[in-house]
Amino acid sequence: MYDGFYNLTQKPFQLSADPDFFFQSSVHKRALAYMHYGLTQGEGFVLVIGSPGTGKTMLVKSLIKNLNKEKLLIGVMMTSQVGPEDTLRMAASTFGFSFSLTDKASLLSGFEKFIAEKAREGRRLLLIVDEAQNLPKQSLEELRMLTNLDVNGNPVFQVFLVGQTELKRTIYSADMEQLKQRIVSTFQLDPLDLEETKEYILFRLQTAGWTGTPEFTPSVFEVIHEFSGGIPRRINSLCDRLLLFGYLEELKLLDEQAVTKVIVEVKEEMLLEAADEEYENSMPPLHRFSGVDSESLEHRIARLEDVVTNLRNSLNKEKALLRKAILLQLDMDAVYSDTTTSLD
Repeated sequence: MYDGFYNLTQKPFQLSADPDFFFQSSVHKRALAYMHYGLTQGEGFVLVIGSPGTGKTMLVKSLIKNLNKEKLLIGVMMTSQVGPEDTLRMAASTFGFSFSLTDKASLLSGFEKFIAEKAREGRRLLLIVDEAQNLPKQSLEELRMLTNLDVNGNPVFQVFLVGQTELKRTIYSADMEQLKQRIVSTFQLDPLDLEETKEYILFRLQTAGWTGTPEFTPSVFEVIHEFSGGIPRRINSLCDRLLLFGYLEELKLLDEQAVTKVIVEVKEEMLLEAADEEYENSMPPLHRFSGVDSESLEHRIARLEDVVTNLRNSLNKEKALLRKAILLQLDMDAVYSDTTTSLD
């Protein structure tokens, strides 16, 4: 919607991890350097840790894009709470290894032969586990056993664990000593600072074909950084809303006032979601409802009324913005139609 208004070739702040939009901040450059160092070791585990939204998946995709696929067979595994055997099955399937037998011994034996065969072809296996904080300790141990494999004394299986901060606590717990000894590189992804937040925003805009419209006042970047905490995903979400707001208000200059209005709307939505969740969690089961004291009940009813009022106000705002967008689109269609007619 707003990409046409601002003459952009694509949406600059999409949440999906597109390697073309990979911004090499000082933090992400160092992370890539640590990952490449781990690859030169050719064995063990490489850990990349970061809070949600710091760009871990983008980092993985950017790494894979530039790896030598002739020397490496790469498997990417998105995890959930899976047991050891399911972890082995998922890992094997990411490399295209097909198995018909379901018992663990047969699966492990067949997968090890597959790894050795690839090694004789001159290819090592690299398993990248995204959201690795979800793996139970037993599953991590199964992966550790695979990293012990070698062919003619050369390691042939390596694992990159990419996850949130709880992964580090799991790895460095007292009962994971053997896995800790197999770690060759660890890196912690930190948020962007103010200057890199500005560079990040402008980089993504330029990648999407931005030619200077809309303009941004310097204070906009400070407000965005303060609200987002320098987390790329939060920056994307806020900037996407800001450009939509600019389109609906027909703004060619986005200033502190504009971004503050958008932040207020975002905070209102967050408060509504929190209020809804709090209300649902505080409501007693129906069979106990009659036992709730009158003061508590009145408080909950008042809170529900506030939620309904806020929702109604938010809905009215959305209706007004949608109506404006439709009218603006109709005007643009009319201009296009008049231009076409005059050319004919």
